[in-house]
Amino acid sequence: MYDRVDGWDMSEDRTSETTDSPESVASSETVVENTPGQGRTPEAERIEPAAPAEFGLVQVWWGDGKGKTTATLGMGMRAAGHGYRVHVLQFMKGGASSVEAVRGEYNAIDALPGMSYENLGHYGWHGMADGSDEAQHEAEAQAGLERAREVLTAASEADLGAPLDLDGDPEDGVHMLVLDEVLYAVERDLFSADDVRDLLDAKPADLELVLSGGHDEPTYLEERADLITNVRKEKHPIETGQRARRGTEF
Repeated sequence: MYDRVDGWDMSEDRTSETTDSPESVASSETVVENTPGQGRTPEAERIEPAAPAEFGLVQVWWGDGKGKTTATLGMGMRAAGHGYRVHVLQFMKGGASSVEAVRGEYNAIDALPGMSYENLGHYGWHGMADGSDEAQHEAEAQAGLERAREVLTAASEADLGAPLDLDGDPEDGVHMLVLDEVLYAVERDLFSADDVRDLLDAKPADLELVLSGGHDEPTYLEERADLITNVRKEKHPIETGQRARRGTEF
């Protein structure tokens, strides 16, 4: 038996109390507080348009480990599941030659109400001598930066405290904007850290803005972000020759 959970004593003496003493009432209230849904098993509900009550933070996901895009897209899926409008701008998405042209996340997003995406760059990584066009990378990154500005401007003009059309265009406003691999684009000098800071300045107060990508610590965002997560590699199958796999890497 566990001795304590979140500071609450779960000893047999405490759990077996049947009196209405203040101590037992407080204990009962703590049980409810620490049990989401009061112990009921959650069930899937129909997705209906809704508005988030507490959005507005800036999140940053960086590091040399696998899982940055996976985490941010999973969070976007969670938000869409609550009926919030989510849009993903993916600045580039490269990988090994084993990566196919169609990614599983695009198919899944297309089937999910309230979530949409745009790929703003071609496959391949800038500066990696992988045969992709370097000049095209730079032009597409700049176009992606301008597109991010457009979506932020549209969000500023929308009522983010109200439900948004789940099938609406990003120009109608979004509750969450994910800029996937935007930090990698800065790392490769496709645009500057100041450009990203300008995006944060343009963010409306109620928009949740999520930035991801890159292996270098984005120190230029330390004072501007509310959440910074370093996705660190401890071990990766690529080190033993494992190629990118359909359904896990793309």
